[in-house]
Amino acid sequence: MTFATRLLAAPLAALTLLAGPAAAEDGVTQFTLDNGMDVLVIEDHRSPAVVHMVWYRVGAADEPAGLSGIAHYLEHLMFKGTDDMAAGEFSETVRANGGSDNAFTSWDYTGYFQRVAADLLPRMMEMEADRMTDLILKDEVALPERSVILEERAQRIDSDPGALFREQTRAAQYLHHPYGLPIIGWRHEMEQLSTDDALDFYREFYAPNNAILIVAGDVTPDEVRALAQEYYGPVPANPDLTPRARVTEPPQTAARRVVFEDPRVAQPYVTRSYLAPERNPGDQDRAAALTLLADLLSDGPNSFLQRRLQFDTQTALYAGAWYGATSLDATTFNLTVVPAEGVSLSEAEAALDTALADFVAGGVDAEKLTRLKRQYAAQSVYEMDSTQSRARKYGAALTSGLTVADVQAWPDVLQAVTEDDILAAARAVLVPETSVTGWLRAPEGTTPEVTQ
Repeated sequence: MTFATRLLAAPLAALTLLAGPAAAEDGVTQFTLDNGMDVLVIEDHRSPAVVHMVWYRVGAADEPAGLSGIAHYLEHLMFKGTDDMAAGEFSETVRANGGSDNAFTSWDYTGYFQRVAADLLPRMMEMEADRMTDLILKDEVALPERSVILEERAQRIDSDPGALFREQTRAAQYLHHPYGLPIIGWRHEMEQLSTDDALDFYREFYAPNNAILIVAGDVTPDEVRALAQEYYGPVPANPDLTPRARVTEPPQTAARRVVFEDPRVAQPYVTRSYLAPERNPGDQDRAAALTLLADLLSDGPNSFLQRRLQFDTQTALYAGAWYGATSLDATTFNLTVVPAEGVSLSEAEAALDTALADFVAGGVDAEKLTRLKRQYAAQSVYEMDSTQSRARKYGAALTSGLTVADVQAWPDVLQAVTEDDILAAARAVLVPETSVTGWLRAPEGTTPEVTQ
């Protein structure tokens, strides 16, 4: 069936909206098509350009057992042909008109985007709607692309001891939940991915009622609504799509350790991760406190860990902390220490433990916290300059279970965090029983290998 035929065959009801647009705030309008596709419009009329994104609520954590990497594999295959487009034609059309496009896969979502002149928006929607249902996959197309993702794994993971180490520590953190799977997939399972596996995954999850359309830039809600009705409205929903159902990670009751040795390691280091709560709809307070905790520990030379470990005790060349707040399920709070010359990994780990205990006991640097809040307030203004960044912020949030209201409330939630909130979050999360400590080092007595 051609794209034009499918348009004519679609029921008229699909061209209507299930609900009217939500009231716009900060130039953001939201509505839903009759087939279940959510649409978000972010107005920014400063330049005649648009960012067009389609986000699917499916990622590496939603893959069937034994098919790790299938979400990322399908992301690659989506650039192959349809009944109306030759392989590669989508990207060639974008580039020929001076635009850019790409795609990305995470544990919770898969996204596709194009940045083009505003008058090319109808063409982007036409092509994206086409490959939402009419992707043509045969072995002669799909299997060579499997070799491509295997080579990507070889370059990005297998050739990098740090990447292999991170893969193992994450798997140790999540014993049961699929967040322990690498997004790119385990090699032995990637090697077995078939064309039928990709088609089955595509047919189940690539449907308008599992997708979010985000258009940001020189557009109006009425323009986007009309175009979305025309191009996406006729695409049928998947009536068999079920709500996301993931296994629950069992309570972690014992600290875990990973020692990863590789002769290619030139600089050993220590990592520590803790299971931590994610941002949840209407309940972002703890996540905001953990966000500021990570910054207080490692944001710049005046942060607590860097001042303590790099300058005061001189036990570390680097000390950092980060927290992944936007996540559908439980996330992690993470720390890294790169020991100074002559400092062992055990000494670096002990110094980290002492520093964390002292932070909790000593309290929050009020002046530093005030500066951080000012930086976040400024950031919320500066990010308005990038339509693509705003679109990605909303896409990641909505596919991770948050709402538009949650995204818009986040700056105020951060400003409301108190010193007591941060210390309470630290005491609740930084506990040994939910931790994984990793050591990355070269085998004893070896000289690090040098690759050309």
